[in-house]
Amino acid sequence: MAAPQEERSPSLDDCLKLLKGERDEQRLAGLLLVTKFCKNDDIVSLKKVYDAVGTHFLDRLLRTGTGSGDGVENRDVYLQLSVTVLAALCRVPEIASSVDMVSRIPLILEIMSKGITTNMLEDCYELLYLVSTASEAGVMTLINSGGLRVIAPQISDLPDGSHAMEVAIKILQLLVSKLDGESMNIERFLELSLVVAAVARQFAVLHNALKFEALHLLSAVFSSEYSALLHEPLRSMPDNNWADYMRTGVVAILQNRVAPSEKLHALILAENMMSILGEKWLIGRVKLPNVDLPADRCLLLVLESSHVEISVLLNDLAYKKYEAPKNNSTAEDILLKQRYLPIMFSLVEKIIKYISSVGENEGTLSDEAIFQKVIKILNETVGVVLEYLKDAKEHGNKKGNDLLLSVRVIGSYLAETPVACKEQVQDLLDYMLSVEGEDESSPVLSTCFLLPFLCQITMKAEGCKLLAYSRGDIAVVECVIKLIERSAESVDDDGSIFLACDTIMNILLKREQISLTLEIATFSSLLKALAYWADRSNDNSVVMMAASICSLIFDLTSEDALLKQPNFNSSYLDSLARLIARSLSSCGQDMSDTADLLEIITAGYSRWADRFPTIKKHTR
Repeated sequence: MAAPQEERSPSLDDCLKLLKGERDEQRLAGLLLVTKFCKNDDIVSLKKVYDAVGTHFLDRLLRTGTGSGDGVENRDVYLQLSVTVLAALCRVPEIASSVDMVSRIPLILEIMSKGITTNMLEDCYELLYLVSTASEAGVMTLINSGGLRVIAPQISDLPDGSHAMEVAIKILQLLVSKLDGESMNIERFLELSLVVAAVARQFAVLHNALKFEALHLLSAVFSSEYSALLHEPLRSMPDNNWADYMRTGVVAILQNRVAPSEKLHALILAENMMSILGEKWLIGRVKLPNVDLPADRCLLLVLESSHVEISVLLNDLAYKKYEAPKNNSTAEDILLKQRYLPIMFSLVEKIIKYISSVGENEGTLSDEAIFQKVIKILNETVGVVLEYLKDAKEHGNKKGNDLLLSVRVIGSYLAETPVACKEQVQDLLDYMLSVEGEDESSPVLSTCFLLPFLCQITMKAEGCKLLAYSRGDIAVVECVIKLIERSAESVDDDGSIFLACDTIMNILLKREQISLTLEIATFSSLLKALAYWADRSNDNSVVMMAASICSLIFDLTSEDALLKQPNFNSSYLDSLARLIARSLSSCGQDMSDTADLLEIITAGYSRWADRFPTIKKHTR
């Protein structure tokens, strides 16, 4: 009796014969074999399968599965089979990038939007990812066919950490990298806000490599050119859990040992979250199940990490700018570091703002020890920035956005704590007032950033002496002249103009105490600017501020002396006369807000009126 023969497993050749068969039944059987034994990484076999079955049969099978073919049973089976096979075949780059495969993207998106099984959805995501990464035509077709519109509402329903979620996040990373400001509209902003909210959950709950993919996607969205326009849709999200998920994820990254680049991404998220929801996002309890974070943990981690990043970035920048050999790679590295510096500085400034009004915030720091720790880190951070400015001063470098941003963060801190780092600030004040941004022709912005601090310190004679010693009085005068010149185009400078005027007034009122000699040439230009400012305004506070400073300046000169100044003529004197007349006409009115200014004007007028016959004539 003959021994029974072992049943032979089907081979690739058996599969290919079936695929080349004349009947559909043979080809279907061949495709079923493909799904059972063809490995995804067996590129050679997959290519043979594709050549054997041909695109026509695959298209017919896909249409049958979607209900667009002749009436047949088991459509779901055919659809699952066609999508699974197509996803497997797309492992071959030349197949994935083919015109035939790219043309199937709209139909795949239509299939995804009809509520299919998780397995089929995973295959659809796999197919879309492979086709869109294989060619530029693939990704642009996915964008233009509404890929974001289909994927955005689905992603929140995918199982946490699933393969489908992983592939969906990779697809979204690709789409975000291709979207630009011109291609964005209200619909896409709403879709992206859904994506951010859903991915924020993955960022919080996962503890594997996918957590970092979620982080990178969120960072890419918030680093895009259109990110600011995404803020309002996110503020309007009906479910606020996404903000707690974001804070939980940021804390997890910052408190663990991860690559510095990952912490940088987390800090980008933190900065954007504070821009969207305010500084209070940093503080308070997280209202999520199984999450127990101390209320001030995020604040401390963000501040500590920002301090470290600023120290590293400024140290590297100083080395690259002043010590390293000059070449193209050095220049590129400097630009890269300068791109991240504003984010780190913005974080510190937002925390300064929060701490300065901590009593008014809904969430408060847990105890005095935490508050003191925050102040200590802020002091250390400001010290690092001042050292960077000192290094720049010693190298004769006054121009650069990195230097301007450094002055801004110093100004933010000194506005709240004018006595901080006193010796360093005194040594560098003249330099900080001379710093210019890349696009500036004079140091206006650096002076503006320091105005809140300067206005406070000049309330005392000691501060006026420091400012005069640093020639800061001239810097403030030149700054306010520039601000007034451009005030016709923008009202955003009004606050800075008033701060500068308050500072100038402080100096003028204490000029005798500090033995200050004022340069009439500089102040004649200020007189012209103040007259112009008031002429254009119907705001009584503008008129009274301008007139009071003019009155204090008139104490130091005469009409004849002013008319001898270059570029100062009788028309400017007429403008000043109208200004003083307007201010004096308010006598007897309810001027409680500007009563002290009126007193300065009237007292001054009694002293200098005889030296200014033109003004006296207008005020009779």
